Amino acid sequence: MAYAVHFAATMLACYLTAQVLARSTWTWRSPRVAIICWQAVGLALGLSAMGLPMALGLSAYDLPTGSALLALTTDLVHGNLPIGETAVHLGSVGVGFGIGAVLVTTTVRSIHGTIRAQRRHRDLLTLVARDDPAAPGALVLDHPSAAAYCLPGVKPQVVVSAGTLSLLDRAELAAVLSHERAHAHERHDLVLLPFTALCRALPWFGWVRDAHERVALLVEMRADDKARELHAEAPLAGALRRFAAAGHRVTPAGALGLGDRDLDVRVQRLLVADRPPRALGATALAVATTLVALPITLFLS
Repeated sequence: MAYAVHFAATMLACYLTAQVLARSTWTWRSPRVAIICWQAVGLALGLSAMGLPMALGLSAYDLPTGSALLALTTDLVHGNLPIGETAVHLGSVGVGFGIGAVLVTTTVRSIHGTIRAQRRHRDLLTLVARDDPAAPGALVLDHPSAAAYCLPGVKPQVVVSAGTLSLLDRAELAAVLSHERAHAHERHDLVLLPFTALCRALPWFGWVRDAHERVALLVEMRADDKARELHAEAPLAGALRRFAAAGHRVTPAGALGLGDRDLDVRVQRLLVADRPPRALGATALAVATTLVALPITLFLS
């Protein structure tokens, strides 16, 4: 039972950590560290959601979950279950495996759906997009609305609309293109994928959906940081203001865009150069490591 308590405590710690991360503003100043923390929360939550019913079902063995699973397998093969290991306990173990199967299935389905959407969009781009020297390395769609996004993958593609070319000056456009390339180079689509899967697998946890939204905003902020390393703050901030005023449209499925997410907040953030204390980031990473270590240790023991 002690191991079940450990998994339950980890789930509670994940919830509390998520609440702290959601309410903290230091995450905006250090989005890379914050993204790692959110990933740790998601991984620890998924493992603990599997481990809790397993540990309850294996309480008769009084062993860490990994060792208890091996012992259960051996006993099932020899038809010699210990006293106290009832059908209810076996069902609880099955629930744990079921949660794991749901997590894996939803992840695979998310990957498959994203790849299909990206493939369809690439096929469309070959028909309607064109090269333009004004946007080097990007494809241009002849559409009057302002749009800029990255289609990630093995061969990522940055896309902007003709409306964007007329909306932004040269420096602002260069900053926007750098923003989109940052999405591609750091594979931010893969960063968001586990949270999409968790939202589908654990729909009863409202804070999991909130976590997805928070990470999506942090991903945009991280791309903003990469862009301002090359082009300073003013051009990108100006581009965000222009996109906000122009009523930027939703990014296509399977793509990562300049975003509609809290554009005003992102502009204000770009114009403030302060960074969080290193000790704060180190503390956050230590908490994230501890969260992940406990369920992994129980499964591997």
